[in-house]
Amino acid sequence: MKVSIVIPTMNEENSIGETLDRIPRDFAELDIMIVDTNSKDRTREIAVSKGARVVEEPRRGYGRAYKTGFAAAKGDVIVTLDGDTTYPPEIIPKLVSTLEKENLDFITTDRLTRMEEGAMNTTHKVGNKVLVITMNILFRMKLKDSQSGMWCFRKSILPKLELTSNEMALSEEIKVEAWRKGFQCKEIPIKYEVRQGEVKLNTWKDGINNELFLIKKRLGLTKKKSKRK
Repeated sequence: MKVSIVIPTMNEENSIGETLDRIPRDFAELDIMIVDTNSKDRTREIAVSKGARVVEEPRRGYGRAYKTGFAAAKGDVIVTLDGDTTYPPEIIPKLVSTLEKENLDFITTDRLTRMEEGAMNTTHKVGNKVLVITMNILFRMKLKDSQSGMWCFRKSILPKLELTSNEMALSEEIKVEAWRKGFQCKEIPIKYEVRQGEVKLNTWKDGINNELFLIKKRLGLTKKKSKRK
């Protein structure tokens, strides 16, 4: 089995080295990549020195970076995480093993249950709670964390997921799609750590946009338009 690890980056020179160093290398054939959006620092240079390949995506957007990374992934299984040390790379082998042993298609992680002190401020905690409640009500789901960005899934399911968001809302959309399309899914709690480097999340703007996206998704207003032949 080949496992692709996809990490979106933008000016992460202070943390990308540690993130990559913490990835176990002996459990599978690995394809480690960063999807970089115009970093002005040494992010790409450090990533290459740590054995990762660089895929450039000059267009901004969290969801856009992940879509570019998914398309470039060479593995049968894809694992995602951020480059700021908030997610624990050490658990990647466990996620992949669980996917295989339990014959799952998609695993997402729960940051909120075992969060490290100081990893998220009160405003972010409240916003995350509101979003997960909205998702669970609108889509009849039972997740504890709707916004987690660490996933492990089979690449083969991607063509069946209708991923329309190019922004932060992709984190919730990919979960909604995986559950609604009937794939075998599971949520696993992880330790969420204090961020290193610049915070790129716009608390109120991204929170409101994510909330509105869930409502639009439920109403069917996010569907891709069919291309004319």
